[in-house]
Amino acid sequence: MEIESGKLMEEAQKRREKLANLRKRVQEKSDTQNDAPEEELPKPIFRNYTPNDDDLRNNQLPKAKPESVEVEIKDHLEATKPEPLIDEVDLSTLAPRKPDWDLKRDVAKKLEKLERRTQKAIAELIRERLKSNESSLVDAVSYAEATVAANDSDED
Repeated sequence: MEIESGKLMEEAQKRREKLANLRKRVQEKSDTQNDAPEEELPKPIFRNYTPNDDDLRNNQLPKAKPESVEVEIKDHLEATKPEPLIDEVDLSTLAPRKPDWDLKRDVAKKLEKLERRTQKAIAELIRERLKSNESSLVDAVSYAEATVAANDSDED
């Protein structure tokens, strides 16, 4: 039993030493905190409130003045003004187009080729008549022009 009581006494002594060490640490921390100089509290800054105390009025911010933005607004307004695109209006562009205008546009190139071929064919016919000496030059040209005019009137 004495061995057990000796062990218990040793353990109790160790616990007492640990507690004493903890108390010392806590006291040292509290001493260092008390020794530290007190921090100054921030002074209140009054923005929307006018204090009655003269000392506090010294901490009041001056009234804010709105900045002038007129110059910037003028620049933005000038930048957004639309520039006149067309001074004169062409009435032909405003007139409605015929329903088949796109077909005529597409066929125009093909008609140019055919017109060239037609002119070549007429010239060839005139040469052949002149070679065969059937009629004079004036008669051959007038006949060719008459046939072209007849073909044009048939197409319309």
